[in-house]
Amino acid sequence: MNKSLLSALGIAVIVVAAIVGGVFYMQRGAHVELQGRILKVRTAPLDENSSVAVLDFRFTNIADYPFAVRDVSVALEDASGKLIQGTPIAETDAQHLFEGIPLLGQKYNASLIVRDKIPGHASWDRMIAARFDVPEAQIEKRRQLSIRIEDVDGPVSEIKEK
Repeated sequence: MNKSLLSALGIAVIVVAAIVGGVFYMQRGAHVELQGRILKVRTAPLDENSSVAVLDFRFTNIADYPFAVRDVSVALEDASGKLIQGTPIAETDAQHLFEGIPLLGQKYNASLIVRDKIPGHASWDRMIAARFDVPEAQIEKRRQLSIRIEDVDGPVSEIKEK
């Protein structure tokens, strides 16, 4: 191989790498995703075999495009590693829940609900309340709680307790 062929090949590799890098740079805001963290978890018993968990969380839509909520769910990973799905509580019922169970304290944030549209690069504080068919002690001994938020176009974001 001669030097001119090697230099031409090197220049071609650099040009292709620059083009690929430019495409990735231009698409950096196109990935629809919510990133966030759970700020506070409050629990209370409903009866001896079921309880409620209220999760206050903060999240940011890192994309340039709005995130339209299609579904919100809450899951509990108990001390043994078993995954237990919670039943989300509607916003109007959450109001009654806080009125009826003073142990939960006050309601700080609105619930994240279906059809909420989070604008690109916006940060929101929200809450979600969920009923679990386990005693409160089992929730208190949990490994982790997680919130799964699904967009109407398919992307799914998950916010986990640390």
